[in-house]
Amino acid sequence: MLKFPLKFSVTATGPSGISTAWQTRAQSFDHQIPMAIPPEFDGPGTGLSPEDLYAMALQNCFIATFKVFAEKSKLQFETIHLATDLEVDRDENGRPWMARVHMHVILKGVEQEAAAQRVLDKTSQSCMILNSVKTQKSFQFELMP
Repeated sequence: MLKFPLKFSVTATGPSGISTAWQTRAQSFDHQIPMAIPPEFDGPGTGLSPEDLYAMALQNCFIATFKVFAEKSKLQFETIHLATDLEVDRDENGRPWMARVHMHVILKGVEQEAAAQRVLDKTSQSCMILNSVKTQKSFQFELMP
């Protein structure tokens, strides 16, 4: 049984300058991850960007949540694959924000299509990171035998 609240800690260290990369890491992971400002914002693009991590957090939360629900409902599948597109735009006040995310979910090796669809729908409504953001979300589910 989980006991809330749960705490996750991350750190980052970097030198000055828009064209210099920096390092970030999670307390639970031994390796540092190279980060950089993306070329779209005049950076070098020599590492992951905050926008990359944002999109990755959304899609990986979807996968983790799906795997938990699939296991609990005894849904068998071979693989789940997500292709995620994040769109950064300006809000009504001209401030940049993560406006829209679209997730194309491909579930392979599914025999119980109706059950798989229910688990996918439940996942899209229950993922805590997806539920924590204002970003508009859309999903495309593709089931393959």
